[in-house]
Amino acid sequence: MEHFIETYGYVAVLIGTFFEGETVAILGGFAAHQRHLRYLFVVLTAFVGAVLGDQVAYFCGKRFGPSFVNRRPKLVTHIGRATSLLERHPVLFILGYRFIYGLRNVAPVAIALSRIPTARFVVLNVISAALWAVVVTGAGYLFGQAIEAMRGELRAWDERLAMGAVLAALSVFGFNLLRERVRRRQAGSKGR
Repeated sequence: MEHFIETYGYVAVLIGTFFEGETVAILGGFAAHQRHLRYLFVVLTAFVGAVLGDQVAYFCGKRFGPSFVNRRPKLVTHIGRATSLLERHPVLFILGYRFIYGLRNVAPVAIALSRIPTARFVVLNVISAALWAVVVTGAGYLFGQAIEAMRGELRAWDERLAMGAVLAALSVFGFNLLRERVRRRQAGSKGR
């Protein structure tokens, strides 16, 4: 598995952040903490995937316009929500939509359908993607640190935890065995 991550990890981060992002970027940060990938390359790959994915969505919105949305009824509600936020706070929305659950994939289309100039979106998209890549992969990296710290504390408890698990398993086994014996005796006494 380690070899697979080291060989295809950056490709997975690129493809994952192109289409969706958060989970793959967090896992990339975690893999960087485990030293399967280099953190800087994970951040750069997540950044490139996020920029490209949102630029493609933006250009689809520009090219195909409202007909693109109307053929996908599930998008209409999300586009409406994104448009409402975009109209109230255009710059903040473009910088932060990646952090709003449920809007990351539709926001570039909503922006394309608005009056925001393409050049402005490109610049804000790059800034937003850079911020997002650092924050999300950083969260994965910190998650790796937390797991490592917990693992170190758990090693001291390994024997006790193992004994507790064995005792719990034996208790459950014994309880089930005893319950089955009681059932058999009750069934045998009813049959007499």
